[in-house]
Amino acid sequence: MAKKAEPKKPVAAKPKAAAKPAAAKAAAPKVVAAKVAAPKAVAAPAKAAPVRAAPLKKAAPVAAAPVQTAAPETVVKAVMPEAHEGVRRRDFINVAAASFAGVGAVAIVIPLINQMNPSADVLADASTEIDLSQIQPGQTIKTIFRKQPLFVRHLTPAEIVAADKTPAETLRDPQTLEQRTQPGKTQWLITMGVCTHLGCVPMGAAQGEVKGEFGGYFCPCHGSHYDTAGRIRKGPAPTNLMVPEYTFISDTVVQVG
Repeated sequence: MAKKAEPKKPVAAKPKAAAKPAAAKAAAPKVVAAKVAAPKAVAAPAKAAPVRAAPLKKAAPVAAAPVQTAAPETVVKAVMPEAHEGVRRRDFINVAAASFAGVGAVAIVIPLINQMNPSADVLADASTEIDLSQIQPGQTIKTIFRKQPLFVRHLTPAEIVAADKTPAETLRDPQTLEQRTQPGKTQWLITMGVCTHLGCVPMGAAQGEVKGEFGGYFCPCHGSHYDTAGRIRKGPAPTNLMVPEYTFISDTVVQVG
């Protein structure tokens, strides 16, 4: 039997060598060693001499200028003009209310103060003028001064002597006749007609009344005796009859009070 021919194996085509670039081969760069300069020696710095610091002078205190701040009203007006108008309106209302309240308080207080002032009849009795020309020596008249009895007595020379004989230091309320009368007018004794014990009206001013053991005045309520100078001599009264303030307008007219 004839042998079958074996099939031929395909032969692979050889790859063509790649075309070299037309450019000339670049020369390989030469490595050039850089020369490094050796570091120069640096000289060590010379030690400087120590410098002494000059003492610091204290500066004079400078007064701080006052900081000027804008008025609150200006700030409010600049930031909120509508609020500023509201503040001004509210201030006006407050001031007006305070003013009306002050006027009302004054209107209430004035009548209260006037109520405490003395009445017209009291002012009329604040001072009294007395005519002395009709009062005879040894005579006493009783009048009214500020709604209280007032005794005006024209002393005789004998009554003046009796008053001067009594040493003032022996009395309960030491006073001389000269101390209880005006200079040069010792014959005129002007006293309040009120006993200093309990405020009774002593006797002795009117004609025929009891004048007491010492010729002056006598209070029958509790037995107080006053002498011709109106000084307490016996009884519970602690002090002499009070002498009010008075001045002689003329030789015959005296103003009490």
